[in-house]
Amino acid sequence: MAVTTEAVQAALKELIDPNTQKDYVSTRSVRNIRIDGADLSLDIELGYPARTQLDDIRRAVITKLRSLPGAGNVSVNVTVKIVAHTVQRGLKPLPGVKNIIAIASGKGGVGKSTTAVNLALALAQEGASVGLLDADIYGPSQPQMLGLAGQKPESQDGTSMAPLQAHGLQAMSIGFMIDIDSPMVWRGPMVTQALEQLLKQTNWQDVDYLVVDMPPGTGDTQLTLAQKVPVTGAVIVTTPQDIALIDARKGLKMFEKVGIPILGLVENMSIHICTKCGHEEYIFGQGGGEQMCRDYDTEFLGALPLELSIRELTDSGRPTVVGAPESRAAEIYRTIARRLAVKVAERARDMSARFPSIVVQNT
Repeated sequence: MAVTTEAVQAALKELIDPNTQKDYVSTRSVRNIRIDGADLSLDIELGYPARTQLDDIRRAVITKLRSLPGAGNVSVNVTVKIVAHTVQRGLKPLPGVKNIIAIASGKGGVGKSTTAVNLALALAQEGASVGLLDADIYGPSQPQMLGLAGQKPESQDGTSMAPLQAHGLQAMSIGFMIDIDSPMVWRGPMVTQALEQLLKQTNWQDVDYLVVDMPPGTGDTQLTLAQKVPVTGAVIVTTPQDIALIDARKGLKMFEKVGIPILGLVENMSIHICTKCGHEEYIFGQGGGEQMCRDYDTEFLGALPLELSIRELTDSGRPTVVGAPESRAAEIYRTIARRLAVKVAERARDMSARFPSIVVQNT
């Protein structure tokens, strides 16, 4: 029995992508089906980075296609193509940046910056080109977390800056330009102007995802981001207890009001794991983040444990994903990062670059 294109597609409709939870045909990932007698080959093009899973996906597809009656040699090439996606109406993606992801929280102290840096590192570990912008002007922490404290960006032309590099990330922060002990005694307009300059005067180099570590709250910085910065989507970070969830709900509603889609929610400090005996305890409550997601019809991206090692590694400038890549927490960060990238990939693509600029002139 000869293998047909229809049989190949039917087989791939039965195979579920572990990250999208959809089949490869419905997600339009199947490319270039070629049949030569009994031999067949094809490409699987993913819209999200998944370097650590490419071999597993390739083997799963090959195994499935070899089960077809009459199938001979099977060759499968799995690639990744990350593109720019739509942003707020009236804005276009920044030069050198395909997608901007805001990591936000309604209140401080929920581990937002730790989550942001580890998700950025996880995306890079999965093969994406990633930038990290520390937008917390009053309390920049990313220089310390990335092991870049005391370093300063360089400018070749006097008007723009080159991002610093750490663990495969491009990074920019107001913390690179001020003394660590200097308080930022700035009013709102100065803060928003600084944010715009950090974002737009940094020479980001072909970034697939720019992760923005937002300050806590729903003030001037968040409004500036919503009105002037082309954001693909936002992630809300919270802890399980009711006090944190009250503010997290406010943050979520703010993004909805300004037209920025919510990509999902991350519950930090979900469970405490004792370093001596391994006992697990829900010291901040249980299920709060999942309930909030049900209430607002958004996705629960994942839950992270409260572990001493996460704090120690981040303080040392080597966050968990690079400092302990084989740990349970690092794998959770990578799982959340892949799911986050899938949520971005499911957004409509930005087509602004495909249309010519039309200028009307009086002659």
